Amino acid sequence: MGQIAGAMERSAKELIRLKESLFWTIAWPSIWVVLFGVTFIRNQPHDVLPVLKGAVTVPMMVFALMIAGMSNLPATVSNDRERGTLAKLMSMPVSPWRDFLGRVLGLLSFSALAVILVALVGYATGARFGLSPADLPIVLGFLVVGFAASAGIGTVIASLITNVQGAIMTGVGLSVITAAMSGVMAPYSSLPAALQAFARIYPISSVNSSIIYILFGVDYAGYKPITIGQVATTIAASVAILTIGIVLYSRVAWRRR
Repeated sequence: MGQIAGAMERSAKELIRLKESLFWTIAWPSIWVVLFGVTFIRNQPHDVLPVLKGAVTVPMMVFALMIAGMSNLPATVSNDRERGTLAKLMSMPVSPWRDFLGRVLGLLSFSALAVILVALVGYATGARFGLSPADLPIVLGFLVVGFAASAGIGTVIASLITNVQGAIMTGVGLSVITAAMSGVMAPYSSLPAALQAFARIYPISSVNSSIIYILFGVDYAGYKPITIGQVATTIAASVAILTIGIVLYSRVAWRRR
């Protein structure tokens, strides 16, 4: 437990110190929430504005998770590699699995903070979510599933790209591209048929649509993502991506050089 706690503390502190992580994970999604809230949808009927703003805020909360997992996690690993911290850890009786778990828990705490802050920005600009006590654990469960997929992708990036800036920008670029392709940054109904199919199987966009469906209904989600088949596929895909990331981290990023 000491190894896990140490890695968790180190990861959380580094994420807070990294200006890039603070900007891309918290400031950037918050900027888009404000822009959508005060410009793009301001001419909509007043009675639907709170719901529209809420339906815009949720994807930015999910995008914060994407950036945290795909960019911030690789950044911390690459920083440790360049500073020699990773080499020191490998010379000690430290399990890569424990180090990874600690990193992910530190990232999870930072990601939770980012999601809460983005949600508060949305609420401050007039977003309302209609979240019932019964829905809260379901929404949180979907957010954890989305986090797992993002962290898995980020771990793959961290294992394959050693340069800090390269890892960060690869994660940011992949987050932005997949968010645009899968309906996180655009309405599902506006996507062509091929990308709609991708959005249903890409676990992060499936999580986004599921949360929107729970909070606002099928009209805002664009389809009904809460089915046994899709939920099972989303969870299985997230677990598979995370597992691949863990294997690569322990066999590639953790190897002695």
